[in-house]
Amino acid sequence: MYRTKRSKILSQMAGLVLAVMILTASCSEKEHYALIKTEYGDMKVLLYNSTPKHRDNFIKLASEGFYNGLLFHRVIEGFMLQGGDPDSRTAGKEQMLGQGGPGYEVDAEIGAYHYKGALAAARQGDAVNPEKKSSGSQFYIIQGIAINDQLLQQMEQQKEFQYSEDARSGYLSQGGYPPLDGDYTVFGEVVEGLDVIDRISAVQTNQFDRPLQDIRMEIVMIN
Repeated sequence: MYRTKRSKILSQMAGLVLAVMILTASCSEKEHYALIKTEYGDMKVLLYNSTPKHRDNFIKLASEGFYNGLLFHRVIEGFMLQGGDPDSRTAGKEQMLGQGGPGYEVDAEIGAYHYKGALAAARQGDAVNPEKKSSGSQFYIIQGIAINDQLLQQMEQQKEFQYSEDARSGYLSQGGYPPLDGDYTVFGEVVEGLDVIDRISAVQTNQFDRPLQDIRMEIVMIN
């Protein structure tokens, strides 16, 4: 009688532990989306669970309103849009930008590719940053170019790795900028508003790639 009752209790406890484990796993796989608002339209971005340090840092900053009012201070057509420098909030027209941040870096979580719409972390160069740590706040969004198989083969030779069939298919269908692969952390992607990237990329810029007319952002988490 005692053993039967004890076995039943142990069985119930095991079931409870399993339920908690399933719930925890489910919560960890929740998808997080942010909305990057600009006068050229909005971009909805998915943050990758495979880059938790960058995901959580971006969520923290966006939730605090850190990005609101900052500029896309560097725009290069056929390449990318860059923003997130806190110095840009009150920057004058001639002020050099790109060195500001929240006072910390984020450990590299390199792996995802630079397809069109990739959301990635800016960083300092290898000479002063051999660990490829990311800026605590600055990010870029890839516009890129059309990619063919010949270019991918060149990248494989230069970088001494081979793209999977899925990665190759992604580049051939979407375009992007593979020269950055393996060197910068991609932590999300634009899932709505790819046309906004093209509109911003087409603006006039000065010799330092800063738009002649300020392009400000607002970033909010939407779930």
